[in-house]
Amino acid sequence: MNELNRQLNMPLDGLPEPFAGWFITRGWQPRPHQLALLEATGKRKSMLLIAPTGAGKTLAGFLPALSELALRGKPKPGSAGQGLHTLYISPLKALAVDIERNLGQPVAEMELPIRIETRTGDTPQHKRQRQKTNPPDILLTTPEQLSLLLANGQAGQFFKNLRFVIFDELHSLVTSKRGHLLALALSRLRTLAPELVTIGLSATVADPEDLQRWLVGQEPDSNALAGRIEVTGGAKPNI
Repeated sequence: MNELNRQLNMPLDGLPEPFAGWFITRGWQPRPHQLALLEATGKRKSMLLIAPTGAGKTLAGFLPALSELALRGKPKPGSAGQGLHTLYISPLKALAVDIERNLGQPVAEMELPIRIETRTGDTPQHKRQRQKTNPPDILLTTPEQLSLLLANGQAGQFFKNLRFVIFDELHSLVTSKRGHLLALALSRLRTLAPELVTIGLSATVADPEDLQRWLVGQEPDSNALAGRIEVTGGAKPNI
């Protein structure tokens, strides 16, 4: 807890380049919860971030993955791709498309060697086939598409290097039948990629511990919980 408090009071500590420089050129500072989430996931700890709209939770959720990918750099010419690194699960395909557009801007501005793609029911068949053999670094998709990918015979190869799974609007995902199917899919992902870290993003939560429990694997008679960061107050409107 002392280490977390230290991070919360040091705005640029722990933020690698080129991200620190990008924040400065935009006249911004990373928010305490963004740095706290980056620190926790850097220790391979799954986390739940509860933050209101306008608090920058989407960027917070992607910062750990973007940082790792930026440090990884470009693959050597002629080398095999390193496979899927991060999976983003959205309850709505339109939200996945919006995230691709919003995430693409800072990636382009920092000239990061990161490929981001969506995979929804609207994605052309030829693109979906290509993604199976040449996956992007970050794939933005839906629970249904994840189930289809896991049912494929090449799922083991496709997901073996997966490092992060980000769940957006987690409260709306787990409270339905989709949530049960998604929990089964997540269990399968943990088998294929045992080192993966989960990040749950949510604006409103009735029972935070229920979501914290959902984000991590459970052994019989255990009550493992993901970490939790809660934020109060979103961005003030500019009138």
